[in-house]
Amino acid sequence: MADQSPPQSSAPRPSGPSILAASLVGTSIEWYDYYIFGTAAALAFGTVFFSAASPVAGTLAAFATFAVGFAARPLGAAIIGHFGDRIGRKSMLVLTLLLTGGATTLIGVLPTYAAIGVGAPLLLVLLRIIQGFGVGGEWGGAVLIATEHASAGRRALYGSFAQFGVPIGVLTSNLAFLAVSGLSNEDFLAYGWRIPFLISVVLVVVGLLVRTRLRDAPEFARVKESREVTKVPFAELVRTEPKALVLAGLAAIAPPAIGYTVIVYLLSYGTKVVGYTRPTLLTLILVSTALWIAAIAASAVLSDRYGAKRVYVWGAVTTVVWPVPMFALVDTGNVGLALVAVLVAAVVQGLMAGAQGGLYTELFPVRVRYSGISIAYTVGGVIGGAVTPLVATALQAAGGSIVVALYLTALCLAGLVAAIMLPARGPGRAGAGAPEPSAAEAAP
Repeated sequence: MADQSPPQSSAPRPSGPSILAASLVGTSIEWYDYYIFGTAAALAFGTVFFSAASPVAGTLAAFATFAVGFAARPLGAAIIGHFGDRIGRKSMLVLTLLLTGGATTLIGVLPTYAAIGVGAPLLLVLLRIIQGFGVGGEWGGAVLIATEHASAGRRALYGSFAQFGVPIGVLTSNLAFLAVSGLSNEDFLAYGWRIPFLISVVLVVVGLLVRTRLRDAPEFARVKESREVTKVPFAELVRTEPKALVLAGLAAIAPPAIGYTVIVYLLSYGTKVVGYTRPTLLTLILVSTALWIAAIAASAVLSDRYGAKRVYVWGAVTTVVWPVPMFALVDTGNVGLALVAVLVAAVVQGLMAGAQGGLYTELFPVRVRYSGISIAYTVGGVIGGAVTPLVATALQAAGGSIVVALYLTALCLAGLVAAIMLPARGPGRAGAGAPEPSAAEAAP
């Protein structure tokens, strides 16, 4: 590989804080957009967009719409990853923010089934597909804009800032719904659920102001300068890294399997089956995000010290162990025990999330890295997160919460086995020579 440095630019190199802010702010906004859809699917969409169906069928239809966004994510990961590997990380991060934020805002003004009939759910599905397409390319770009500016020994820590966006998105989306949850059921279904979607337009403007000031990292710039950019990143990825791609996709199953069960499915199950109130469950999830963020930070620090794969595997072990006791605690109907259930689930997710950015960055060379980590991450999301609320609803109706818990355990076990089999790769997978000192390191 050539070891040329990119030409020097007169533009100031972004500081470490600005790089981390761009990674954090963008993912926080995009996951806010994504999670308000999941919350609305659990609390409102069955009635608003599928009112012609029975309550159970309406809930299933709403969760199926939620799952459609995941189906679009691998396509978004492949296409946005393609251009991210060819053109650059920054431009794709701006695009993903516009796609996701624009679709989310439009959902807030959609007419209901009662107003236009079947056209309402069809438009909802279309916007959900656009939203999912954008999110498919978001995580990979947000991770790389941080990790590729970091030294090899700090990649997990810098990658964790993109991961903070997930619990922050959960926090802000739940705060938004908590703010309107005091409305009467009639007012909530009439207009209250729309408010969190409309707020998104303000958040997108903030995100764009931060991201448009970014520059791609020297590590990627060297690949472009030496003309080593591949014409079809996905084809090269499949040809040169098939094992890493498949295993990384399977290893990414467990975090969304646990996460979407808590954030989406438990909102429906807890209110309609166990008997918790809507504000109670939203508050429990909100409280858990603080511990989730702390767990991500701790995991990232441990990953840089002891190895990202080791920490990731131990996190995967906890995902296998926790589903059965989690549902047992929720099923008691006791708010304190339910809080314990979601708090531990937050730690379980955080252990894997803190290690994931650094681990996945090192799995693939720079020239196919955006495509590789984006596709792997979204494949895990589809298997672990897309259908989990839908399957869980059907399994609970057929056999109760224990069947749902065992289903989760099986999913997470598959993720654990794949995580153990991941190739252990360290610094040097750059594909373009040794990493240069990062902008983040040079910043005060």
